[in-house]
Amino acid sequence: MQTAWQQFGAAFTQYMESGSFIKITLSAYKGTEELKNIYVKKILIKNVPKLSFTYRHKTRDIVKNYGQDEALEQLEAYFGASQFNIITLFSLEGDVELSINKQGSTKFTRRKASQKELLPETHDKAKQRKLSDTSKPYLHALQITDAAGTVYKNAQDKYKQINHYIEILSSLLKEFDAGRTINVADMGSGKGYLTFALYDYLSDELKRNTKVTGVEYRRDMVDLCNKIAAESGFSGLQFEKGVIEEYEPNELDVLIALHACDTATDDAIAKGIHNNAELIVVAPCCHKQVRKAMSKGTPSPDMDFLLKYGLFFERQAEMITDSIRTMILEYFGYQTKVVDFISDLHTPKNVLIIAQKKKSHNPAPKADFLRDLNKIKSYWGIDQHYLEKIL
Repeated sequence: MQTAWQQFGAAFTQYMESGSFIKITLSAYKGTEELKNIYVKKILIKNVPKLSFTYRHKTRDIVKNYGQDEALEQLEAYFGASQFNIITLFSLEGDVELSINKQGSTKFTRRKASQKELLPETHDKAKQRKLSDTSKPYLHALQITDAAGTVYKNAQDKYKQINHYIEILSSLLKEFDAGRTINVADMGSGKGYLTFALYDYLSDELKRNTKVTGVEYRRDMVDLCNKIAAESGFSGLQFEKGVIEEYEPNELDVLIALHACDTATDDAIAKGIHNNAELIVVAPCCHKQVRKAMSKGTPSPDMDFLLKYGLFFERQAEMITDSIRTMILEYFGYQTKVVDFISDLHTPKNVLIIAQKKKSHNPAPKADFLRDLNKIKSYWGIDQHYLEKIL
Protein backbone atom coordinates (compact mmCIF):
# COMPACT_ATOMS: atom_id res chain seq x y z
CA MET A 1 0.00 0.00 0.00
CA GLN A 2 1.30 3.44 -0.92
CA THR A 3 1.22 6.17 1.68
CA ALA A 4 -0.90 9.25 1.00
CA TRP A 5 2.24 11.23 0.16
CA GLN A 6 3.46 8.53 -2.27
CA GLN A 7 0.06 8.61 -4.00
CA PHE A 8 0.31 12.37 -4.36
CA GLY A 9 3.87 12.13 -5.67
CA ALA A 10 2.83 9.50 -8.22
CA ALA A 11 -0.07 11.68 -9.42
CA PHE A 12 2.23 14.70 -9.66
CA THR A 13 4.74 12.77 -11.79
CA GLN A 14 1.99 11.31 -13.98
CA TYR A 15 0.38 14.67 -14.72
CA MET A 16 3.71 16.35 -15.39
CA GLU A 17 4.75 13.64 -17.86
CA SER A 18 1.38 13.58 -19.64
CA GLY A 19 1.35 17.39 -20.01
CA SER A 20 -1.98 17.73 -18.20
CA PHE A 21 -0.55 19.49 -15.11
CA ILE A 22 -2.18 22.88 -14.47
CA LYS A 23 -1.18 24.14 -11.01
CA ILE A 24 -0.80 23.40 -7.29
CA THR A 25 -1.99 25.41 -4.30
CA LEU A 26 -0.84 25.00 -0.70
CA SER A 27 -3.32 26.28 1.89
CA ALA A 28 -4.33 26.03 5.57
CA TYR A 29 -0.97 27.33 6.78
CA LYS A 30 -0.09 26.61 10.43
CA GLY A 31 3.48 27.92 10.56
CA THR A 32 4.98 30.94 12.25
CA GLU A 33 6.06 32.93 9.16
CA GLU A 34 3.89 35.65 7.61
CA LEU A 35 3.15 33.19 4.83
CA LYS A 36 -0.41 32.76 3.53
CA ASN A 37 -0.23 30.45 0.52
CA ILE A 38 2.11 28.91 -2.00
CA TYR A 39 1.06 28.74 -5.65
CA VAL A 40 2.88 26.53 -8.16
CA LYS A 41 2.64 26.65 -11.95
CA LYS A 42 4.64 25.36 -14.88
CA ILE A 43 6.80 27.81 -16.82
CA LEU A 44 9.42 27.71 -19.55
CA ILE A 45 12.80 29.36 -18.93
CA LYS A 46 14.93 29.34 -22.08
CA ASN A 47 12.74 26.48 -23.33
CA VAL A 48 13.46 24.43 -20.20
CA PRO A 49 10.34 23.47 -18.16
CA LYS A 50 10.44 24.61 -14.54
CA LEU A 51 7.95 24.88 -11.70
CA SER A 52 7.52 28.40 -10.43
CA PHE A 53 6.67 28.73 -6.71
CA THR A 54 5.01 31.99 -5.63
CA TYR A 55 5.33 32.34 -1.85
CA ARG A 56 2.52 34.72 -0.92
CA HIS A 57 3.16 36.69 2.26
CA LYS A 58 0.95 39.34 3.80
CA THR A 59 2.87 42.21 2.24
CA ARG A 60 4.96 40.69 -0.55
CA ASP A 61 5.38 37.78 -2.96
CA ILE A 62 8.59 35.81 -3.43
CA VAL A 63 9.04 33.71 -6.57
CA LYS A 64 11.48 30.80 -6.90
CA ASN A 65 11.86 28.31 -9.73
CA TYR A 66 12.69 24.60 -9.37
CA GLY A 67 13.14 21.53 -11.52
CA GLN A 68 10.57 18.74 -11.23
CA ASP A 69 12.42 16.68 -8.59
CA GLU A 70 13.35 19.76 -6.55
CA ALA A 71 9.75 20.95 -6.70
CA LEU A 72 8.47 17.68 -5.25
CA GLU A 73 11.03 17.95 -2.44
CA GLN A 74 9.83 21.49 -1.69
CA LEU A 75 6.21 20.36 -1.58
CA GLU A 76 7.07 17.55 0.81
CA ALA A 77 9.01 19.94 3.04
CA TYR A 78 6.10 22.37 3.26
CA PHE A 79 3.41 19.77 3.89
CA GLY A 80 2.57 18.95 7.50
CA ALA A 81 4.97 19.51 10.43
CA SER A 82 3.22 22.79 11.34
CA GLN A 83 3.34 24.01 7.74
CA PHE A 84 0.53 23.67 5.17
CA ASN A 85 -2.22 21.14 5.88
CA ILE A 86 -3.72 21.05 2.37
CA ILE A 87 -2.07 20.60 -1.04
CA THR A 88 -4.35 20.63 -4.08
CA LEU A 89 -3.11 19.62 -7.51
CA PHE A 90 -5.15 20.59 -10.58
CA SER A 91 -4.81 18.83 -13.92
CA LEU A 92 -6.82 18.19 -17.06
CA GLU A 93 -7.13 14.54 -16.04
CA GLY A 94 -8.46 15.25 -12.57
CA ASP A 95 -7.72 17.02 -9.28
CA VAL A 96 -6.04 15.43 -6.27
CA GLU A 97 -5.82 16.68 -2.71
CA LEU A 98 -3.50 15.79 0.12
CA SER A 99 -4.74 16.92 3.53
CA ILE A 100 -4.22 16.52 7.26
CA ASN A 101 -7.31 16.40 9.49
CA LYS A 102 -7.65 17.60 13.09
CA GLN A 103 -6.56 14.22 14.41
CA GLY A 104 -3.31 14.45 12.43
CA SER A 105 -4.19 11.77 9.87
CA THR A 106 -3.12 12.26 6.25
CA LYS A 107 -5.67 11.69 3.50
CA PHE A 108 -5.32 11.45 -0.29
CA THR A 109 -8.42 12.29 -2.36
CA ARG A 110 -9.15 12.20 -6.10
CA ARG A 111 -11.80 14.36 -7.76
CA LYS A 112 -13.04 15.20 -11.24
CA ALA A 113 -11.11 17.87 -13.08
CA SER A 114 -12.37 21.33 -12.08
CA GLN A 115 -10.47 23.20 -14.80
CA LYS A 116 -10.39 22.67 -18.53
CA GLU A 117 -7.49 24.83 -19.75
CA LEU A 118 -3.75 24.86 -19.17
CA LEU A 119 -2.11 28.03 -17.85
CA PRO A 120 0.28 29.98 -20.12
CA GLU A 121 3.85 28.87 -19.46
CA THR A 122 5.18 32.35 -18.84
CA HIS A 123 6.00 34.30 -15.68
CA ASP A 124 3.34 36.92 -16.33
CA LYS A 125 0.56 37.67 -18.72
CA ALA A 126 1.59 39.74 -21.71
CA LYS A 127 1.63 43.35 -20.61
CA GLN A 128 -0.99 45.56 -22.22
CA ARG A 129 0.80 48.62 -23.54
CA LYS A 130 -0.85 52.02 -23.30
CA LEU A 131 0.49 52.82 -26.78
CA SER A 132 0.00 49.46 -28.45
CA ASP A 133 -0.12 50.73 -32.06
CA THR A 134 3.51 50.62 -33.19
CA SER A 135 2.65 51.69 -36.75
CA LYS A 136 2.51 55.39 -35.81
CA PRO A 137 4.73 57.47 -38.15
CA TYR A 138 6.46 59.32 -35.32
CA LEU A 139 7.77 56.05 -33.85
CA HIS A 140 9.44 55.24 -37.18
CA ALA A 141 10.74 58.80 -37.59
CA LEU A 142 12.27 58.65 -34.10
CA GLN A 143 13.88 55.29 -34.97
CA ILE A 144 11.86 53.30 -32.45
CA THR A 145 10.29 51.08 -35.13
CA ASP A 146 11.00 50.07 -38.71
CA ALA A 147 8.71 50.99 -41.60
CA ALA A 148 6.49 47.98 -40.85
CA GLY A 149 5.96 49.04 -37.22
CA THR A 150 8.26 46.45 -35.63
CA VAL A 151 10.16 47.78 -32.62
CA TYR A 152 13.90 47.68 -33.26
CA LYS A 153 15.83 45.36 -30.97
CA ASN A 154 18.08 48.19 -29.78
CA ALA A 155 15.00 50.36 -29.09
CA GLN A 156 13.13 47.89 -26.87
CA ASP A 157 14.16 49.67 -23.66
CA LYS A 158 13.14 53.05 -25.05
CA TYR A 159 9.75 51.67 -26.13
CA LYS A 160 9.23 50.20 -22.64
CA GLN A 161 10.21 53.54 -21.11
CA ILE A 162 7.66 55.38 -23.26
CA ASN A 163 4.85 53.03 -22.24
CA HIS A 164 5.85 53.01 -18.56
CA TYR A 165 5.84 56.81 -18.59
CA ILE A 166 2.34 56.95 -20.09
CA GLU A 167 1.14 54.25 -17.69
CA ILE A 168 2.32 56.30 -14.69
CA LEU A 169 0.54 59.46 -15.89
CA SER A 170 -2.57 57.91 -17.44
CA SER A 171 -4.79 57.90 -14.33
CA LEU A 172 -3.88 61.53 -13.56
CA LEU A 173 -4.49 62.72 -17.12
CA LYS A 174 -7.91 61.06 -17.17
CA GLU A 175 -8.99 63.31 -14.29
CA PHE A 176 -8.97 66.42 -16.51
CA ASP A 177 -12.46 67.44 -17.68
CA ALA A 178 -13.24 65.99 -21.10
CA GLY A 179 -14.51 69.28 -22.54
CA ARG A 180 -11.45 71.42 -21.86
CA THR A 181 -8.16 71.90 -23.66
CA ILE A 182 -5.19 70.49 -21.75
CA ASN A 183 -2.14 72.77 -22.08
CA VAL A 184 1.14 70.92 -21.54
CA ALA A 185 4.71 72.24 -21.47
CA ASP A 186 7.54 69.70 -21.69
CA MET A 187 10.67 71.51 -20.59
CA GLY A 188 13.93 70.26 -22.07
CA SER A 189 12.11 67.93 -24.45
CA GLY A 190 15.24 66.77 -26.31
CA LYS A 191 14.47 64.51 -29.25
CA GLY A 192 10.87 64.32 -28.06
CA TYR A 193 10.32 60.60 -27.53
CA LEU A 194 8.14 61.14 -24.47
CA THR A 195 6.66 64.40 -25.74
CA PHE A 196 5.29 62.72 -28.86
CA ALA A 197 4.01 59.76 -26.84
CA LEU A 198 2.21 62.04 -24.38
CA TYR A 199 0.51 63.99 -27.17
CA ASP A 200 -0.43 60.74 -28.93
CA TYR A 201 -1.98 59.37 -25.74
CA LEU A 202 -3.91 62.53 -24.91
CA SER A 203 -5.22 63.26 -28.40
CA ASP A 204 -5.58 59.82 -30.00
CA GLU A 205 -6.16 57.51 -27.04
CA LEU A 206 -8.09 59.78 -24.63
CA LYS A 207 -9.56 61.94 -27.43
CA ARG A 208 -8.88 65.14 -25.48
CA ASN A 209 -8.32 68.61 -26.92
CA THR A 210 -4.63 69.06 -26.31
CA LYS A 211 -1.91 71.61 -26.86
CA VAL A 212 1.58 70.31 -26.09
CA THR A 213 4.68 72.49 -26.35
CA GLY A 214 8.16 71.03 -26.20
CA VAL A 215 10.78 73.53 -25.07
CA GLU A 216 14.33 72.70 -26.14
CA TYR A 217 17.43 74.91 -26.44
CA ARG A 218 19.01 72.97 -29.35
CA ARG A 219 17.74 74.37 -32.65
CA ASP A 220 18.41 71.15 -34.60
CA MET A 221 16.23 69.15 -32.19
CA VAL A 222 13.45 71.76 -32.38
CA ASP A 223 13.45 71.72 -36.20
CA LEU A 224 13.54 67.91 -36.34
CA CYS A 225 10.65 67.49 -33.90
CA ASN A 226 8.50 70.11 -35.61
CA LYS A 227 9.06 68.33 -38.93
CA ILE A 228 8.03 64.94 -37.44
CA ALA A 229 4.99 66.50 -35.72
CA ALA A 230 3.80 68.00 -39.03
CA GLU A 231 4.36 64.74 -40.93
CA SER A 232 2.42 62.86 -38.21
CA GLY A 233 -0.55 65.22 -38.42
CA PHE A 234 -0.10 66.31 -34.79
CA SER A 235 -1.54 69.82 -35.15
CA GLY A 236 -1.63 70.46 -31.41
CA LEU A 237 2.06 69.62 -30.88
CA GLN A 238 4.81 72.17 -31.41
CA PHE A 239 8.40 72.67 -30.32
CA GLU A 240 10.07 75.97 -29.43
CA LYS A 241 13.66 76.96 -28.91
CA GLY A 242 14.21 78.19 -25.37
CA VAL A 243 15.28 77.47 -21.82
CA ILE A 244 13.16 76.71 -18.79
CA GLU A 245 13.68 79.88 -16.80
CA GLU A 246 12.83 82.15 -19.77
CA TYR A 247 9.80 80.28 -21.09
CA GLU A 248 6.49 82.05 -20.39
CA PRO A 249 3.38 80.03 -21.27
CA ASN A 250 0.03 81.66 -21.94
CA GLU A 251 -1.78 78.81 -20.17
CA LEU A 252 -0.29 75.88 -18.30
CA ASP A 253 -2.13 72.86 -16.94
CA VAL A 254 0.66 70.26 -16.97
CA LEU A 255 4.37 70.98 -16.59
CA ILE A 256 6.91 68.25 -17.32
CA ALA A 257 10.68 68.34 -16.94
CA LEU A 258 12.49 65.04 -17.34
CA HIS A 259 16.18 64.92 -16.43
CA ALA A 260 16.60 68.70 -16.31
CA CYS A 261 20.10 69.10 -14.89
CA ASP A 262 20.62 70.20 -11.29
CA THR A 263 18.76 73.47 -10.50
CA ALA A 264 16.97 73.44 -13.88
CA THR A 265 14.56 71.02 -12.17
CA ASP A 266 13.90 73.73 -9.56
CA ASP A 267 13.33 76.30 -12.32
CA ALA A 268 10.74 73.96 -13.82
CA ILE A 269 8.98 73.36 -10.50
CA ALA A 270 8.88 77.10 -9.82
CA LYS A 271 7.49 77.70 -13.32
CA GLY A 272 4.70 75.22 -12.61
CA ILE A 273 3.89 76.72 -9.22
CA HIS A 274 3.89 80.32 -10.52
CA ASN A 275 1.55 79.34 -13.36
CA ASN A 276 -0.74 77.36 -11.06
CA ALA A 277 -0.22 74.15 -13.05
CA GLU A 278 -2.55 71.35 -11.97
CA LEU A 279 0.08 68.68 -12.54
CA ILE A 280 3.87 68.95 -12.21
CA VAL A 281 6.05 65.98 -13.20
CA VAL A 282 9.84 66.07 -12.89
CA ALA A 283 12.63 63.51 -13.08
CA PRO A 284 15.50 65.25 -11.25
CA CYS A 285 19.09 64.94 -12.37
CA CYS A 286 22.59 65.78 -11.07
CA HIS A 287 21.70 67.36 -7.67
CA LYS A 288 24.95 69.36 -7.51
CA GLN A 289 23.69 72.41 -5.62
CA VAL A 290 22.82 70.72 -2.31
CA ARG A 291 25.83 68.41 -2.52
CA LYS A 292 28.14 71.44 -2.78
CA ALA A 293 26.28 73.18 0.05
CA MET A 294 26.67 70.12 2.29
CA SER A 295 30.39 69.96 1.47
CA LYS A 296 30.87 73.57 2.53
CA GLY A 297 28.57 73.33 5.55
CA THR A 298 28.68 71.24 8.70
CA PRO A 299 26.18 68.37 8.69
CA SER A 300 25.22 66.85 12.03
CA PRO A 301 27.97 64.62 13.49
CA ASP A 302 25.31 61.88 13.74
CA MET A 303 25.75 61.36 10.01
CA ASP A 304 29.56 61.10 9.95
CA PHE A 305 29.43 57.32 9.61
CA LEU A 306 27.41 57.70 6.40
CA LEU A 307 28.77 60.85 4.81
CA LYS A 308 32.42 59.76 4.96
CA TYR A 309 31.77 57.60 1.89
CA GLY A 310 31.64 59.61 -1.33
CA LEU A 311 28.99 57.47 -2.98
CA PHE A 312 26.71 57.54 0.09
CA PHE A 313 27.29 61.29 0.44
CA GLU A 314 26.14 61.80 -3.16
CA ARG A 315 23.04 59.63 -2.75
CA GLN A 316 22.12 61.31 0.52
CA ALA A 317 22.41 64.71 -1.14
CA GLU A 318 20.06 63.52 -3.89
CA MET A 319 17.44 62.35 -1.39
CA ILE A 320 17.67 65.57 0.64
CA THR A 321 17.38 67.70 -2.52
CA ASP A 322 14.27 65.91 -3.73
CA SER A 323 12.70 65.63 -0.28
CA ILE A 324 12.89 69.39 0.17
CA ARG A 325 11.41 69.81 -3.30
CA THR A 326 8.38 67.70 -2.33
CA MET A 327 8.12 69.59 0.96
CA ILE A 328 7.99 72.94 -0.86
CA LEU A 329 5.48 71.62 -3.40
CA GLU A 330 3.22 70.47 -0.58
CA TYR A 331 3.47 73.90 1.06
CA PHE A 332 2.15 75.41 -2.18
CA GLY A 333 -0.86 73.10 -2.23
CA TYR A 334 0.30 70.03 -4.14
CA GLN A 335 -0.14 66.40 -3.22
CA THR A 336 3.12 64.66 -4.04
CA LYS A 337 4.38 61.15 -4.63
CA VAL A 338 7.73 59.75 -5.71
CA VAL A 339 7.92 56.70 -7.98
CA ASP A 340 10.52 54.71 -9.90
CA PHE A 341 11.00 55.81 -13.47
CA ILE A 342 12.67 53.69 -16.16
CA SER A 343 15.62 55.77 -17.29
CA ASP A 344 17.46 55.45 -20.58
CA LEU A 345 20.99 54.13 -21.00
CA HIS A 346 22.65 57.52 -20.60
CA THR A 347 20.57 58.77 -17.65
CA PRO A 348 20.85 56.53 -14.57
CA LYS A 349 18.64 58.79 -12.43
CA ASN A 350 15.47 56.87 -11.77
CA VAL A 351 13.14 59.00 -9.64
CA LEU A 352 9.95 60.68 -10.79
CA ILE A 353 8.31 63.34 -8.61
CA ILE A 354 4.62 63.79 -9.33
CA ALA A 355 2.76 66.75 -7.83
CA GLN A 356 -1.01 67.17 -8.26
CA LYS A 357 -2.72 70.40 -7.25
CA LYS A 358 -5.23 69.90 -4.44
CA LYS A 359 -8.76 71.17 -5.01
CA SER A 360 -8.71 72.85 -1.60
CA HIS A 361 -5.67 73.81 0.43
CA ASN A 362 -5.11 75.51 3.75
CA PRO A 363 -1.37 76.20 3.91
CA ALA A 364 0.49 75.95 7.19
CA PRO A 365 1.63 79.29 8.58
CA LYS A 366 4.73 80.45 6.70
CA ALA A 367 6.67 80.82 9.94
CA ASP A 368 6.02 77.17 10.87
CA PHE A 369 7.01 75.98 7.40
CA LEU A 370 10.25 77.97 7.43
CA ARG A 371 11.04 76.68 10.93
CA ASP A 372 10.74 73.08 9.76
CA LEU A 373 12.71 73.78 6.59
CA ASN A 374 15.48 75.53 8.50
CA LYS A 375 15.70 72.63 10.94
CA ILE A 376 16.34 70.23 8.04
CA LYS A 377 18.91 72.54 6.44
CA SER A 378 20.71 73.04 9.74
CA TYR A 379 20.91 69.30 10.39
CA TRP A 380 22.47 68.63 7.00
CA GLY A 381 24.70 71.72 6.91
CA ILE A 382 22.85 73.39 4.00
CA ASP A 383 22.70 77.16 3.76
CA GLN A 384 19.94 77.34 1.15
CA HIS A 385 18.00 75.18 -1.32
CA TYR A 386 17.83 76.76 -4.78
CA LEU A 387 14.06 76.21 -5.09
CA GLU A 388 13.57 78.05 -1.79
CA LYS A 389 15.56 80.98 -3.18
CA ILE A 390 13.68 81.41 -6.47
CA LEU A 391 10.28 81.07 -4.78
